[in-house]
Amino acid sequence: MTHRTESIESMEQLAVVWRAMVLDRDADADVRELPGIAVRWADCRFPFWNCITLTEVGTDTALLGERLSQAADIMRSKRHPGFLWLFEDLLGDEARAGARTAAEKAGLAYAFPGVGMAGDLLPVPEPSHPDLTFVRVATEEQLQAYADLNSRAYGLPLEDGRDGLLGSTLWKEGVHAYLGVRDGVPVTCAATVEAEGRLFVVLVATAPEWERRGYGEVVTRKALHEGSLATGLTRATLHATAAGAPVYPRIGFEPNSPMHFYALKR
Repeated sequence: MTHRTESIESMEQLAVVWRAMVLDRDADADVRELPGIAVRWADCRFPFWNCITLTEVGTDTALLGERLSQAADIMRSKRHPGFLWLFEDLLGDEARAGARTAAEKAGLAYAFPGVGMAGDLLPVPEPSHPDLTFVRVATEEQLQAYADLNSRAYGLPLEDGRDGLLGSTLWKEGVHAYLGVRDGVPVTCAATVEAEGRLFVVLVATAPEWERRGYGEVVTRKALHEGSLATGLTRATLHATAAGAPVYPRIGFEPNSPMHFYALKR
């Protein structure tokens, strides 16, 4: 794949996976394909399930400004906050250089950076770690532990993560979601889900007090191993925050499009 093709793949994977996640949270969620804009908005307290992304390739400055204003208007109409996910490599050169200024003009504030990654890296060997045992999420209690790890890792109230995951059948049956457990306590988690011929890695998190011990990498390997075993897929994709980005190349992922997350200005 070319770099641009991988960037398009990254955006399309977000749209596919988030459609499933958002509709799992609320069957009446706002899931729309507008000209140049994909809306995936559960309007729940978990901000990552409230998502808009721009979908056109080679967007120029004028069109970018128009799309950002449309996205901001949609975000203002919602009850709960979320993010615009902007894939830098889908923009034209001039639009890319002026993207942050255009976003601010539309009423959006820069939140944090990320990066899309992909690789033909499956299957991966079954991992092990002397500190951890792995448990597949199958009960509501385990799903709550998964939600709480994500809330803590992203600095969110526990209720926000729980509002995004509790009660989900998809996460207990259709997603390959794993907890890494140390001395009986879940300390790290990762999941994979099938998405149009790829395995997509989602919601990797480690309790802040247990970071920098390799836990996030090994539980991600576990979710990839089990997901590949179940599906036979060989390609995997993900979107990483800046904090998580160094982990994934060690598994075999290669970065493609830089991403930028924007929220409404307060």
